[in-house]
Amino acid sequence: MEWGSQSAAVRRLRVGVERRGSPAAPGQEGREASEQGPLLGSPRDWARKGGDGGRAAGSGLSEARAAVALLLYLLGLRLLVQLSLRQLVLPASSGPRPEFSALRARNYLEHITSIGPRTTGSLENEVLTVNYLLEQIKLIKAESSSIHKISVDVQRPTGSFSIDFLGGFTSYYDNITNVVVKLEPRNGAQHAVLSNCHFDSVANSPGASDDAVSCSVMLEILRVLSTSSEALQHAVIFLFNGAEENVLQASHGFITQHPWANLIRAFINLEAAGVGGKELVFQTGPENPWLVQAYVLAAKHPFASVVAQEVFQSGIIPSDTDFRIYRDFGSIPGIDLAFIENGYIYHTRYDTSDRILTDSIQRAGDNILAVLKYLATSDRLASSFEYRHGNMVFFDVLGLFVIAYPARVGSIINYMVVVAVALYLGKKFLKPKQKVANYTKDFFCGLGITLISWFTSLVTVLIIAVFISLIGQSLSWYNHFYVSVCLYGTAAVAKITLVHTLAKRFYYVHTSEHYLGEVFFDISLFVHCGSLLLLTSQGLCSAFISAIWVVFPLLTKLLINKEFKENGAKGRFILIYLLGMFIPYLYALYLIWAVFEMFTPILGRSGSEIPPDVVLASILALCTMILSSYFISFIYLAKNTKVTIFALASVCAVTLLLVCSGIFFPYSADPANPKPKRVFLQHLTRTFHGLDGNIVKRDSGIWINGFDYTGMSHITPHIPEINDTIRAPCEEAAPLCGFPWYLPVHFLIRKNWYLPAPEVSPGNPSRFRLISKEQTPSESVKLTFEVTGPSHMSFYVRTHEGSTLSRWSLGNGTPITSKGGDYFVFYSHGLQASPWQFWIDVQVSEEHPEGMVTVAIAAHYFSGEDKRSPQLDALKNRNMASAMLHSCLTWNMT
Repeated sequence: MEWGSQSAAVRRLRVGVERRGSPAAPGQEGREASEQGPLLGSPRDWARKGGDGGRAAGSGLSEARAAVALLLYLLGLRLLVQLSLRQLVLPASSGPRPEFSALRARNYLEHITSIGPRTTGSLENEVLTVNYLLEQIKLIKAESSSIHKISVDVQRPTGSFSIDFLGGFTSYYDNITNVVVKLEPRNGAQHAVLSNCHFDSVANSPGASDDAVSCSVMLEILRVLSTSSEALQHAVIFLFNGAEENVLQASHGFITQHPWANLIRAFINLEAAGVGGKELVFQTGPENPWLVQAYVLAAKHPFASVVAQEVFQSGIIPSDTDFRIYRDFGSIPGIDLAFIENGYIYHTRYDTSDRILTDSIQRAGDNILAVLKYLATSDRLASSFEYRHGNMVFFDVLGLFVIAYPARVGSIINYMVVVAVALYLGKKFLKPKQKVANYTKDFFCGLGITLISWFTSLVTVLIIAVFISLIGQSLSWYNHFYVSVCLYGTAAVAKITLVHTLAKRFYYVHTSEHYLGEVFFDISLFVHCGSLLLLTSQGLCSAFISAIWVVFPLLTKLLINKEFKENGAKGRFILIYLLGMFIPYLYALYLIWAVFEMFTPILGRSGSEIPPDVVLASILALCTMILSSYFISFIYLAKNTKVTIFALASVCAVTLLLVCSGIFFPYSADPANPKPKRVFLQHLTRTFHGLDGNIVKRDSGIWINGFDYTGMSHITPHIPEINDTIRAPCEEAAPLCGFPWYLPVHFLIRKNWYLPAPEVSPGNPSRFRLISKEQTPSESVKLTFEVTGPSHMSFYVRTHEGSTLSRWSLGNGTPITSKGGDYFVFYSHGLQASPWQFWIDVQVSEEHPEGMVTVAIAAHYFSGEDKRSPQLDALKNRNMASAMLHSCLTWNMT
């Protein structure tokens, strides 16, 4: 190894080789210590640790003691996190009883969910739920205080807009339903704060958490505010919207068309990505830091994180909320909250009211009531646009309180921390060269070893994940999460430990453990400082996490430096070191819980194209890198790590064998804790027409989509005819492969199955016809269509070569393509909608006068008798009742 000049590491290696064959030369030990003395203490300090660089018997840290201490430390922190998460409502003080009654809200919730699934356009959604809400609002109005005025309006808007969600598509709605209530002072108000929920649900789900519980909370908040003797300064508008699951249609209808929308200066949106637990503030703004301050000052049981905001707004989570509509189409700032616990049963038939704890309802009610009351009496609400400056860094501390400060202040703090680290490390780098050349080179060699250990750790877990996916055992951890920790987590830790052990054994030969512990601590500090600098320069508020991982370790290092020099890595050192790392490790585990709480269920419905084991293994490897960073120095301080590596490898190997054997079934039908497999079944009849209008192909079947990577592998043993022989081919000439996609998710679910079945004949069939075809002055062709049919339909357009879609009567008039190049329009209507008429303008080149576009219409039946067929019912009941399937049973016709 040639460095241009002989490094201290090489000299130590040569000395070690000589020592294997002969006694140490007199004075040699003292010379080695002298070389390190200016960095880590006097020669006498290191001589006390074992003479020849610290490797004398008994000088190293006990492997068993270190391993047990770290394990107990992490388990203890995990227990604290768990206790915090289970504490939904903070203990009541000796003050008055809560204004908000969770029992009343639960009563509302049970009545709404007893109606059943509430899809837009159904009797349950448009009539029964609306009537129940109006009845309760009428009762609340009768009990209200005379200092308040309550106005009620039922809005049925029609409109259209384009959205870049799911690759981009256009939405059209007709005669959908909003129930709007305005609570204001008796003399009226010029400004208002909006509270939004949605009472519609997805098909076949009672929608207790998504989003009936939020509407129930809003009803109770309306009762509390209206009966209060405290006057409001501004109005509070409660929007119960009836078409959120139709990709945010009702909120668009309200904010763009309702006369009260002009009064709104801020909003709170109540949503769900799971069932119960704590409601997380995961979006705020845009900008308007005063809204975050309002939540900080008012919320009684805070749970908020700017990390969640930046992760959600990055687009890696395939979901969206009404927050987007109010932000993009209303230019209104707001706060977005959602329940995130137990997303396994989100959008399934298991989303029932009994699964939502009363304490979850109470905490949500306490928080939202307090924030709404604060905003409705705030002077800032009237001129909120004046406070639109910058973002906020905000995060809660174990649900006890929220720390929040302007992002620009955060940037200043972060750069000050970077400077402090630069001074700390620079003092070591800038010593006279002859005294510190060993430290500088050993630092950068150690940095390389650390990066290699992390890289090889990631590669190792990815190899295991790919292997698991290839043998068909993907998602084995879905119902047993700690299987992933035992499989991927132990592999990652073992590989990191192995790489550093080999470096210690073959590169850092006869080097002081204390010196190496110091070097690798500094390397971890440097890496986190680099992360802090990068995140801050990118303007990310989440950089505060890296700041935590720099500040507290640095302070700890300065605090225990003297103890370390004098006594080495003894029990007192370990205790102080772990106490100093308490805050960064506790908060890291707190965030890691939230990450897995949200992402693990999502991986069970993320489509057939993304290997979930690869994603989870990558996340676990990243978490391992972060958590191991300041513990790497323990590898060098310990006498040995053989037992640790063997134990970790054994756990990984045994878990791998068990996973390969198929013992860990991914899903669960346990009534107390179901984790169902999601399968979308549709009984459809397809008709393909040629350019002359004649039918060229017609078929019927049950179209089957598995929403996860395992496809039908767990279904085939129960229903043998559903196997790869009936995999659905793509109709290349037809838009979206000739299948009636409800939303443009075809790029996420490319594996689907088509089981032949008898033709279906719905009572309300769709009718699609071309009304007119005319040449426009701009040399384009205007095609006008008329469509009638059920409450949900999809319209697809594919332009032929030489043709372009220049304009249409949808959205803002400019056509947008979906992922893949086709055009997708999602349509829905409430009750008593008129025929849907629209036009498209096609620009055609002279070389292609025929076959300008291919168009298709798909009708989806989600309510009433038309949503059922004997074949669907039979397929559902065959060996699936005791299995694990959540079947979204709908059928479509094109």
